[in-house]
Amino acid sequence: MDEQFPFNGAQAEAYIALGSNMGDREQLLLSAIALIDAHPAIEVSKVSGMYETDPVGYTDQPSFLNMTLAVRTKLTPLMLLRQLLALEQELGRVRQVRWGPRTIDLDLLLYDNVRMDQEELTLPHPRMLERSFVLVPLNDVMDESHQLYDEVSAASRAALLDGKEGITLWKILNWRSASEPFES
Repeated sequence: MDEQFPFNGAQAEAYIALGSNMGDREQLLLSAIALIDAHPAIEVSKVSGMYETDPVGYTDQPSFLNMTLAVRTKLTPLMLLRQLLALEQELGRVRQVRWGPRTIDLDLLLYDNVRMDQEELTLPHPRMLERSFVLVPLNDVMDESHQLYDEVSAASRAALLDGKEGITLWKILNWRSASEPFES
């Protein structure tokens, strides 16, 4: 159990970033969503669009597909992080090169309005406001009542208007029926 967050059965809202640039990127993202939602203490409530993004940091690799989920969970922040790491392994994640190619990347971005800085987990995610591939899909699903909403929304709009951030909407989907494109 997290020392600061004893489990009391209450639900929290959390945001999870997903990324993939190896293999069948779309299918890996969809599999990750299904596995997250199948956990008895996690419910996926919103799914962003899928965005194709240029790699950041280590740039000699294929483009990524990135997206963000809003979830409701009874897990504490550390329990949720550990579950995400276990799902990465289940989906074939191997950590070799920092910011390198990966089958799947699952990052816990926000957990309610919790701020924490521990060796295992820092919330909010320390680099999320610097990364368009996180900000733009996060803006798709973020609740307007979150204390960082205005900052995320403004940074997301700036990244899209700027046009040099290497992010393009790739697909909008209805995650419950992900094989069919969402139609409005």
